[in-house]
Amino acid sequence: MKSIIYYISILCICFTVASCRNKTQEKVEGTVFRYNEDSNIQTLDPAFARSMAVIWPCNQLFNGLVQLDDQLNVVGDIAQSWTASSDGLTYDFILRKGVYFHPHPAFGEAQTRAVTAADFVYSLDRLTDVKTASPGGWIMQKVKRYQAVNDTVFRLQLKESFPAILGLLSMRYASVVPREVVEDPQHDFRTHPIGTGPFYFKFWEENVKLVLRRNPNYFERDEQGVQLPYLESVAITFLPDKQSAFLQFIQGNLDFISGLDPSYKDDLITLEGKLQPKYQEEVQMETGPYLNTEYLGFNMADKNSPTSDKRIRQALNKGFDRVKMLQHLRSGMGSAQVGGFIPRGLPGNTVSDVLYDVEQARQLVQAYKEEHKLSKVVIPLSTNAGYLDIAEYLQREWQKIGLTVEVDVMPPATLRQGMASGKIAFFRGSWIADYPDAENYLSLFYSKNKAPNGPNYTFFDNPTYDAMYERAFELTALDQRIALYEQMDRLIAEEVPALVLFYDQAVRFSRRNIHQLGINPMNNLFLKKVKKEEIK
Repeated sequence: MKSIIYYISILCICFTVASCRNKTQEKVEGTVFRYNEDSNIQTLDPAFARSMAVIWPCNQLFNGLVQLDDQLNVVGDIAQSWTASSDGLTYDFILRKGVYFHPHPAFGEAQTRAVTAADFVYSLDRLTDVKTASPGGWIMQKVKRYQAVNDTVFRLQLKESFPAILGLLSMRYASVVPREVVEDPQHDFRTHPIGTGPFYFKFWEENVKLVLRRNPNYFERDEQGVQLPYLESVAITFLPDKQSAFLQFIQGNLDFISGLDPSYKDDLITLEGKLQPKYQEEVQMETGPYLNTEYLGFNMADKNSPTSDKRIRQALNKGFDRVKMLQHLRSGMGSAQVGGFIPRGLPGNTVSDVLYDVEQARQLVQAYKEEHKLSKVVIPLSTNAGYLDIAEYLQREWQKIGLTVEVDVMPPATLRQGMASGKIAFFRGSWIADYPDAENYLSLFYSKNKAPNGPNYTFFDNPTYDAMYERAFELTALDQRIALYEQMDRLIAEEVPALVLFYDQAVRFSRRNIHQLGINPMNNLFLKKVKKEEIK
């Protein structure tokens, strides 16, 4: 009974405040942004926001110290500014005044209160507490200590210089949460989250529908001084079938879909990656770089495999047409102009001038065969069923340069286990950025990160590379760090411990009456600036 009274009082408070809006805001009252999430979500607690399905609604409910803009620049969120010490070890964040938690009776008679630096201490303590068992505790590995200097100053000190720390703090894991509500025995924070975001939680019937409502006390305003968000509410459905969700979108029952699925890809876009003419009056399409590198990795520690010879790795890298592969298998969605491992959209990315060269690939293979007195070179490629079409395309292309590639399809869990244990010589992989810094990608080739204790699944070990990787942490000047990233990226392109298939591309489709949705290389969804024009 107590919990029912809690939520009735919350809704009453929010209704009262919302009725006092100015005329500008009343013009958009009633607008609902609708999207579908085909993956069921298990929680709305940001400490467990490890998948995009959870991150997207949590983006609307919570704030952190800092956030990313669409160009992946770190900008203030609840922190209006910050300073870093000259050695890059200490950061002082100055908090905005007037940032309030969503209403809840646990706050007492006032039903809410302002966020203070102590709330960030509690939130980060909770993130690293073994009792919480958050999958996001790793973002604090470089942190030595943190404290609330006073209500408006939060100080964070690092064990060693780590310029990417601001990107880590922009992750949803680092959201601020209120102790009173989280520790209230009458409250289930997983299903009824209380944050500071542009929308507050209203209703969730798990696996059916989730509804968020406009936060009338939200602190951010647009360039004209109008309080955000513009939308009145967000409604999320959970249809597991992507084709059914696509039909709902075409019928106008959903405002937005992200990505492409084979079930509707050819109906929606052309082979050239353009929107089909029949949808151009009702649908708009946005594309941009996505921080995801799709690759094939080589186990550099397996000296018995032909791929231990750099000539074979280079031949595989040069011996197929990426443009044709993307056009026929992905409708042009992705970048075929690849170089090192850092994807487009991140500083440090390098691109090879000439990559596709069948004749050179044949010569490399022939030289290897002659040296080892072989008439045939057989290479097993381990992948999962989701990439079988690409694997079979590559198999045909590599046959033309004199290599026999045998495709071994295995369950994703088995593939991951084989990669981590070093029992697979040649494998399919992908790496989506956790945070917007090239170090996130370059860490995959640092010798001290070898699997299973780190993400170096190729077991690449190069002293020159390691020295540059360690040097990058000492550089606080961004331009110097980017120059070093580029050197490391070129070294990876030359040694080919991983063959980059393509850099991925984000694609979004929305109805013509949706404005300012935007797109970003992290494929994050923020709805606080979205406007929806009502169709009469």
